[in-house]
Amino acid sequence: MSIPAFGVGTFRLQGQVVIDSVRNALDLGYRAIDTAQIYENEAEVGQAIAESGVAREDLFLTTKIWVPNYAKDKLVPSLKDSLAKLRTDYVDLTLIHWPAPDNGVPVDEFMNALADARTQGLTRQIGISNFPIAQTQAAIAAVGREQIATNQIELSPYLQSRKLTDFLKEQGIHVTSYMTLAYGKVLKDPVINQIAQRHNATPAQVALAWALQLGYAVIPSSTRRENLASNLLAPQLRLSDEDMARIAALERNGREVSPEGLAAAWD
Repeated sequence: MSIPAFGVGTFRLQGQVVIDSVRNALDLGYRAIDTAQIYENEAEVGQAIAESGVAREDLFLTTKIWVPNYAKDKLVPSLKDSLAKLRTDYVDLTLIHWPAPDNGVPVDEFMNALADARTQGLTRQIGISNFPIAQTQAAIAAVGREQIATNQIELSPYLQSRKLTDFLKEQGIHVTSYMTLAYGKVLKDPVINQIAQRHNATPAQVALAWALQLGYAVIPSSTRRENLASNLLAPQLRLSDEDMARIAALERNGREVSPEGLAAAWD
């Protein structure tokens, strides 16, 4: 299993905005695109891909199953609906979006339904998102850790979740970082800016390079072509051990996203 290190996210982007963002990203060279059923933009993402002229086999598409579709009789039909919107026969990765511990569907039920979707050829790989250790262990118990391609979690210099990321590394489950810029808050951080100045880089490039050097995949989004282009240079930036240590010291448990009823107890 392989997860591209760098992709473009589409969270909170809808309508013509997401069409333009994905079109620009593909034009600039992005080949991994992350969406979700709840983003309500799969059809627009599919339109942008269709109009881009980029071959399907050159793309890595990720979507996420939303909570009302977790039951075994709903998950596969909902994914087929997503595929129709995305104008494709399969996605490369499908994730369970949130553990949603109180929604009445056990972890083993939705993980096995997700595994069934893969068996049917609807998705090449499967994984989880926003799962702390206990729920990740339950997912592993359901389908086996070797079946779980990634856990996509909120990570930034302000929220480093070392206990969870260490556990995922031990299990051989890849980490995908979202909200790596903490809604832009880390872009104003003095330490991040000092490091950026020394490398003649942008603060966003520094934060993304930090995550990449820790071995995480990143999926930053932007509505501006120049920012999409700038972010794409982050993999070329090599931070020193001192840089990484200074960023490590920025940890402050700065979680931005933890919706009641969807999130489980964080580690």
